[in-house]
Amino acid sequence: MQLKKRTTVHELKLIANDLRKKVVTMIYEAKSGHPGGSLSAADYIAAVYFREIRVDPQNPKWEDRDRFVLSKGHVCPVLYAALAKRGFFDEELIHTLRQEGSFLQGHPSMVCPGIDIPTGSLGQGLACAVGMAIAGKRDGKNYRVFAVLGDGECQEGEIWEAAQTANKYELDNLVVFVDNNNLQIDGTTDEVMPTLDLGDKFKAFGFEVYKIDGHNMDQIVRTLDTVRLRRKSHRPKCIVGQTIKGRGVEFMENIGGWHGIAPKQDEFEEAIQELDSIDEILALEADEQ
Repeated sequence: MQLKKRTTVHELKLIANDLRKKVVTMIYEAKSGHPGGSLSAADYIAAVYFREIRVDPQNPKWEDRDRFVLSKGHVCPVLYAALAKRGFFDEELIHTLRQEGSFLQGHPSMVCPGIDIPTGSLGQGLACAVGMAIAGKRDGKNYRVFAVLGDGECQEGEIWEAAQTANKYELDNLVVFVDNNNLQIDGTTDEVMPTLDLGDKFKAFGFEVYKIDGHNMDQIVRTLDTVRLRRKSHRPKCIVGQTIKGRGVEFMENIGGWHGIAPKQDEFEEAIQELDSIDEILALEADEQ
């Protein structure tokens, strides 16, 4: 269900930083995972899960819940951190990432409470989200479907087949966020396969497009508010967030090598110290307000 009160922008900043600390901790302890893209998506996921989405952690399969599709499924640590913090499962379980027998595996599985679809094969998630949105329309349900895509993932043709389907069926209950951090496993998106202007592309496919700073929580919140008010526009929505891979940990930022490796102990300690300092800055901001 919706949270009882709208979480403030300042509270969301604190939550996003906490998600980042959990991501770094989980991947360090697992000695495996994808920190770069998890950190770049943390602000949007914090805003969606702690201000926007209608879900019930006590009833994860509630039929009228909003749906969430992490199409770039390899960044599931940040989603697991959000689900745990929202109360879908005990937060202590985040320390079991990628362990045998844990439901927190390297890509999302529906064994994990709060996961609506298994993801990981890049390019397929948007098609799944479109199918959910079509089902909601045909069943007369009021739920919305949120999907997070990677920019490198948008090199896949299936993304655009799904996008034109969303336009055809006027899926105004679909909200797509593109985590546009300009890096993928083999290099920059321009080096691998130029994606050009993804906002213009989605606009050409009939989406309402909002281009924002994907780390500016004020912009994220205002955009989500606008999207909610435009719910009945008969057009799917796309938020293109310009982001930084590894956001929040300086030595990881904009470094493609941090796509899929775990930090060593000294790197982990440095990362946590840096994220703790962000909490201190946010506390000072609150005192000044």
